[in-house]
Amino acid sequence: MQSAKLLPHVRTITTLTLKCTSIASPVSSLLLDSYCEPNPQLGIYSTNRTVDAFIKSGQLSSAQKLFDDMPARDVVTYNLLISGHDRYGHPKRALYLYHEMVSHDLKESASTFSSVISICSNAGFYTEGLQVHCRVFSLGFGLNLYIGSSLVDLYMRMGLSVEALKLFDELPERNLATWNLMLRAFCELNRPDELLRLHTKMKYDGVEPNGLSFCYMVRGCTNEMFLHEGRQLHCHVIKLGWVDVNIFIANALVDFYSACGSLIDAKKSFEVIPLDDVISWNSIVSVYADYGSVFGALELFYRMQFWGKRPSIRSLVVFLNFASRTSNISFGKQIHCYVVKMGFDHGSVHVQSALTDMYGKCNDIESSVAVFEAVPKRTMECCNSLMTSLLHCGNIGDVLEMFGLMVDEGIGIDEVTLSTTLKALSISAFANLDSCRLLHCRAIKSALESDIVVSCSLMDAYSRCGHVELSLQVFENISSPNVVCFTSVINGYARSGMGRECLNMLEILIQKGLIPDKVTFLCVLAGCNYSGMVKEGQLVFNSMKSVYGIDPDRQHYSCMIDLLGRAGLLDKAEEMLQRTPGKGDCVMWSSLLRSCRVHCNEIVGRRVAEILMMLEPEDFVVYLQVSNFYSEIGEFEVAMQIREIAIARKLTREIGHSLIEVNSCH
Repeated sequence: MQSAKLLPHVRTITTLTLKCTSIASPVSSLLLDSYCEPNPQLGIYSTNRTVDAFIKSGQLSSAQKLFDDMPARDVVTYNLLISGHDRYGHPKRALYLYHEMVSHDLKESASTFSSVISICSNAGFYTEGLQVHCRVFSLGFGLNLYIGSSLVDLYMRMGLSVEALKLFDELPERNLATWNLMLRAFCELNRPDELLRLHTKMKYDGVEPNGLSFCYMVRGCTNEMFLHEGRQLHCHVIKLGWVDVNIFIANALVDFYSACGSLIDAKKSFEVIPLDDVISWNSIVSVYADYGSVFGALELFYRMQFWGKRPSIRSLVVFLNFASRTSNISFGKQIHCYVVKMGFDHGSVHVQSALTDMYGKCNDIESSVAVFEAVPKRTMECCNSLMTSLLHCGNIGDVLEMFGLMVDEGIGIDEVTLSTTLKALSISAFANLDSCRLLHCRAIKSALESDIVVSCSLMDAYSRCGHVELSLQVFENISSPNVVCFTSVINGYARSGMGRECLNMLEILIQKGLIPDKVTFLCVLAGCNYSGMVKEGQLVFNSMKSVYGIDPDRQHYSCMIDLLGRAGLLDKAEEMLQRTPGKGDCVMWSSLLRSCRVHCNEIVGRRVAEILMMLEPEDFVVYLQVSNFYSEIGEFEVAMQIREIAIARKLTREIGHSLIEVNSCH
């Protein structure tokens, strides 16, 4: 072996010696001259090794300089520089080198194609990737397993799953790495149906999934519709013993059950993992908070920190969202303090947005605005949070001004922006047909007209302006209207007193196989109420429980009581009110008393007046309404007594409170 390594050196010395001692023979001199020329391939090989060493040590610029100085290069040289530039984040430069290599008539190797296709996939150079695929085909590399796998990945990233599957099926062999590539792609595309199909196909091909395969499959099933299939996978991995030996699968199961909202299963999966190995703390904290078990979530939050696990943005946002839902500003402020301590208040758009939303939903709009103004850069997400907070607190003009600011500053708008602005516009003093059309044009220009939320908001805005026909036009342009879309149209009809049209739209909804919800029924009942359609309203009300299994709530009862009262069916209205959960509230009894006054029903009115005063003994307005009732039926003495009691109670409350000013030290 040693003599073989020294052979080139020996040959050079021999040649030089012979050349010096054989001047008389020109033929010998010529032959020896040719033999003395260094082998170019040996020089390229040696330089390639140096280039490779530079790249591995992170000296890419030195490798590039050496590459530029080389008199000759081969495919290996280019492969090294292409992969090196890709490794250090220069995909464009890597593709330029590939183009240069092809232009110099150097034929690609399998390694070249694998590297270049991967660069095109990762950097999003899809057009270039398709061109490389043509080169692969023309040079006959189509059946290479590694190149084929790279091409499958390219097409999956392009969203061309059908073409990717075709390439996958055409591969002469498929190893576990190739199967995992497909599983990962469908997991990222959120296609659990394809994941499960591939799992079955793997079994037929005799390929046994590994831990990574099961991680992709479990994570891909994080959808409530595939909870059953995910549980079957769970049983399978337990049977194969993967849960005990693969911590990533165990954590994937916690994430899976948390995402599906299955608290019990998430807890069970969480409890079998050693606490110092859990990487799904934030998932289990989230599912506890989503279920309203804030104390359980906080306990886990404390344990997570005890084990040295840093809370993620996800956990903090979940807690802030919980404070928003429950309007618990005290809890929200505590989380805000922790956010500041952890440094997330300026480092995360999601946290900043959640803080803005939390204060707004807790009706502390000043703090909401203060958080927004402290944001280093205004983003669309933070602007949307402030807009929804302003709308929640009734600052309608500020919502419209915020929309103008987002447009003027080029922040951008999305479906949340447009929907919130349309809601604000529809209840503002500026609501008119022109302003609605202006926002409609903006939705079309932003390609958001087809969004369900935007369409429903447009329908609501048009109907509030009295243009139900335009609302219907928006509805007819929706390709696949859901229950919410139908409800928006029905609500528009109801607002305009078009009860018959409400019933017709409800019938169309049912014919399409959709199931009306509580809000749909409430809108239909409101339409019947405004149109005086008693019989139809009663049929709709009764069908809620008997046909659809929906228990009417107070709003449905209130609507029916108002409908019966307007029609003069006061006995039936009183009977229904007595059957209402909690036997009704002050608003319902006040509505019935109004109907008694309109229809001059003294008998029912007296009973209602007594109940109303018992329900709200301290309410001056209630006593005033009852006093007016007695005055209208001619009992002026009783009316005066009730009025005097109301005035006395009002004065007592006012006299019992006073303002004081306390001197403060400065």
